[in-house]
Amino acid sequence: MSSLLYRLGRRVYRAHRLVAVLWLLIVVAGGGGALLLNQGTDNTFSIPGTQSQTALDQLERTFPQVSGTSARYVVVAPEGGSVQDADIKDPVSAAVTALGDVDEVAAVTDPYSDSVSGTISEAGNALVITAQMDGSATTTSAASRDALKAEATTLEAALPAGSVVSLGGDLFAQNLPGVTITEAIGLVVALVVLVLTFGSFLAAGMPLVTALLGVALSMSAIFIATRFASISSTTPLLALMLGLAVGIDYALFIISRHQDQLRQGMDPEESTARATATAGSAVVFAGLTVIIALVGLSVAGIPFLTTMGIAAAGGVAIAVIIALTLTPALLGFAGARLRPKERRAKKRAAKAAAASGSHADTEAPEDAVVPSPGSHAHAEVPRGFFRGWVRVVTRFPIVTIIAVIGVLGVASIPALSLRLALPDAGYQAEGTPARTTYDLLAENFGAGYNGPLIVTGTIIGSTDPLGLMNDLKGEIERLDGVASVPLATPNETADTGIIQVIPEGGPDSEATKALVAEIRDKHDSFQEEYGVDLAVTGQTAVGIDISDTLATALLPFGLLVVGLSLVLLTMVFRSLWVPIKATLGYLLSVGASFGAVAAVFEWGWFSDALHVDKTGPIISFMPIILMGVLFGLAMDYEVFLVSRMREDYVHGRPARAAVESGFVGSAKVVTAAAIIMFSVFAAFVPEGDTNIKPIALGLAVGVFVDAFIVRMTLVPAVLHLLGDRAWHMPRWLDRILPSFDVEGEGLTKELALADWPEPGATDAVAAEGLHLEGPDGPIYRDVSVRVRPAPRSSCTGRTARAAPHSC
Repeated sequence: MSSLLYRLGRRVYRAHRLVAVLWLLIVVAGGGGALLLNQGTDNTFSIPGTQSQTALDQLERTFPQVSGTSARYVVVAPEGGSVQDADIKDPVSAAVTALGDVDEVAAVTDPYSDSVSGTISEAGNALVITAQMDGSATTTSAASRDALKAEATTLEAALPAGSVVSLGGDLFAQNLPGVTITEAIGLVVALVVLVLTFGSFLAAGMPLVTALLGVALSMSAIFIATRFASISSTTPLLALMLGLAVGIDYALFIISRHQDQLRQGMDPEESTARATATAGSAVVFAGLTVIIALVGLSVAGIPFLTTMGIAAAGGVAIAVIIALTLTPALLGFAGARLRPKERRAKKRAAKAAAASGSHADTEAPEDAVVPSPGSHAHAEVPRGFFRGWVRVVTRFPIVTIIAVIGVLGVASIPALSLRLALPDAGYQAEGTPARTTYDLLAENFGAGYNGPLIVTGTIIGSTDPLGLMNDLKGEIERLDGVASVPLATPNETADTGIIQVIPEGGPDSEATKALVAEIRDKHDSFQEEYGVDLAVTGQTAVGIDISDTLATALLPFGLLVVGLSLVLLTMVFRSLWVPIKATLGYLLSVGASFGAVAAVFEWGWFSDALHVDKTGPIISFMPIILMGVLFGLAMDYEVFLVSRMREDYVHGRPARAAVESGFVGSAKVVTAAAIIMFSVFAAFVPEGDTNIKPIALGLAVGVFVDAFIVRMTLVPAVLHLLGDRAWHMPRWLDRILPSFDVEGEGLTKELALADWPEPGATDAVAAEGLHLEGPDGPIYRDVSVRVRPAPRSSCTGRTARAAPHSC
């Protein structure tokens, strides 16, 4: 693959203007397609096949008046007043009549009707009007929503001074997520980090350009897809967040390699081709790892989660393609201008010379010879912060390992209390109409009024449907956790009955979840006694079923991710200990990120600073998405950091010294990449959408922990402790598993040997650094051979296992 990328990088460099124009045309075409085909995202969640969804689908056919979403008006009388007063009752009755004429309203509950109960509070100072809609919250038109809001304004104007009218309900429970100016802070931080990393505004701007174009194209693709499929409203934000993070990082890796090669004197075109082949190979591997993890979300068997995973994976794929094509094109525009200034090069050379005690030529000519593969393995490790850090963490490796595991173990403790649920209006910001309605309902009618349950079943075999529904109502009223049963009625054709159940607890409470389970446990006894096949549904039951299904899917998905991690890293590093260590480190990162999310969103730590409007259960799909995305990102850091250590070890540096040199050689770019990714994710937390905030926080914490605590602290300590054993792999396993050249080392060797041993050489045989392994160990080690052409040539010598020799 590296040879293909090498040719690609060279061709793109030469045709950089054409490539840039083509990408601009693609982005413009995508934007036009999105404007023409966008059908809007879906703000509801469902899982086909669950009891609640099956029952809801059945109600759409047999009892459509109760199957759609609903809007709720809460009316509170002035202080000391009653909703039974004529100056309140008359306007409310008029409003009920007017609501019945609004388009898409299927039915309106009259709070003063004798056929329903529970619509007037026990104190008599509040009432609720429910407008049942024909369809879901997604399909309800903006015109109907506006008409409902207008009726609320009209009603409030007709009521006595001091009255309160608030409009909410499931129809207004979810806001369409959007992007705020706060998210731009992440890009500003990324720009600062890039400038410090590259020392050039020109180079720093390139990753931002590629990332923004990639995000624009992926967003266009998602909105075009809404024409053909239902896509969750959270999907675009997730793709945006990931696209920005990986888009910047992937370009960073390629440009960083390119700039290092320019510093050594390489021609810009050759450097671009090599950077695309080497760092680009690592980008392909990293991107494929993230894509596989995101597509792997489909193992949960949940359609909306599968769609989210595929859309996010598509965004990552676009980021990879742009990094491999548009980045070389931008390098073509820059030419030699990205070469570090001569003054800086001299300073670096002088420092290197001072460290080695030798004189260095600091002129860095344009045709300077690029060091051969592995030459840096024998160079002295440059001084600086990263060398000091790796020496500190490896001086007492056991202490470091115990400290890291202990700290991350403690940080994971809050994850034990992690509870899952779908967010409702109670998680919106205080003061919004939907949140105000939610709070007024809970205050005047009880928490359960915000999450009513619907118990339904076929009653076509009953000769007394009204009596049957009353009997079932009495049975359910006697269950623990039931606050009231305001409605129990058959439909017009008397073939389906519904029972509305108001729990004592709120929609996300454990008591409500237990009540749903208890009603379902009564299924067989109800069927035996009454002949009715009852099912529990409603938005609250749907949310509970989704949470349970997602929680159940965590284990198989986790096993898939861990297994994939072990196999991939074994193939990459030809080692058993490295993948085991990397996988355990990933699990520590996941635990810490789960712990941080639980501490903030459930325990309330820093909730005010992070603008968390309500503490409670976490959105149901956060854990599985977090596991998938963090897996891909953790493998990225592992590959970029440890591959350099392995390279130095393979080229002759002792195992523990290779840990130090490899760490110092790759730590700078990994640090920059991690800071950028952390900043992008963290920027979505303070003002982010309710659904995306916990995911963004978990990813930000996960990236920070994985990059700086696991990969840059735990990993060097473990590898230093293991020494040569870290790179051991049984021969039988080495023969079975394919190998991945994720850093393009094979191409680098090929190019370095292209003109070897020297231009015009006529030797019949030439070898340098030759190693020959026998069944009992090395036969020759570091042998150099030069044989002149002759009719017959031979080279003999004694076996020397220890000292280098020539013949």
